[in-house]
Amino acid sequence: MRILLFLLTNLAVMLVVGVVWRLLGFESLLQSNGVDLNFNALLVFCGLFGMLGSLFSLFISKWSAKRGTGTRIIETPANRDEEWLVQTVRQLADNAGIGMPEVGIWQSEAPNAFATGWNRNNALVAVSTGLLKRMKPDEVRAVMAHEIGHVANGDMITLALVQGVVNTFVLFFSRVIGHTIDRVIFKNERGLGMGYWIGTFFAQILLSVLAAMIVMWFSRYREYRADAAGADLAGRMNMIAALRRLKAESERPSDLPDELTAFGISPGGSSMRRFFSSHPPLDQRIEALQNR
Repeated sequence: MRILLFLLTNLAVMLVVGVVWRLLGFESLLQSNGVDLNFNALLVFCGLFGMLGSLFSLFISKWSAKRGTGTRIIETPANRDEEWLVQTVRQLADNAGIGMPEVGIWQSEAPNAFATGWNRNNALVAVSTGLLKRMKPDEVRAVMAHEIGHVANGDMITLALVQGVVNTFVLFFSRVIGHTIDRVIFKNERGLGMGYWIGTFFAQILLSVLAAMIVMWFSRYREYRADAAGADLAGRMNMIAALRRLKAESERPSDLPDELTAFGISPGGSSMRRFFSSHPPLDQRIEALQNR
């Protein structure tokens, strides 16, 4: 259902962009200046590539997560800690109404955890060895509840949806800008000249930065939702205690690959970096739970 929503939303975005483009007169304005683009074909092209890239990343997310972190899936618990971890995840998943995810561990001194997967009933939840060593059982349970909250909320699919939409915008508008520069400024009347390639290149960089800010804003928003889900599943005070513990350990560098940063745990950025951070500052997350 969420994949269908993904496709329908991107189709709706393409249709809305096309309608608004014509209603505001942009197409006729560009054509009067010699910009002879086939806007329908361009919009379809950008929508397809925007969607396919996000869908591909979503479908291989579990595979890439395992390879990127060296996560070992617990198929048969080797000790009491692993048995407790699997039982805890099973209980949390049952309470959240989702299928039992795969449970994994990877070697790292930094306390961290992540959840990923395209299907809420076939996800992956993993923790670092450092998290198991440095946190109390109730705090570990709260962190796992937070990750289960991501799965139950469908955050992986929704974030891919948002990424697909902004990818479509970036591809479409960067090529419109490049073509306009080529025709209007460089006075190229046929084909794609140097102005197109230069304009598209720099427009795509600028628009990608703006798009990243939008995606990261949504990522920060869903962290609050996952914290709330973790508080419901494991107890509000346990969730607060886990975040405080993470804050105390936050100086240890994270070893998660870039593509998993948004689904791990993070102290958040500072100053301008916060606009490009996938997580809000831990102090703000703790305050949100305290005021809940």
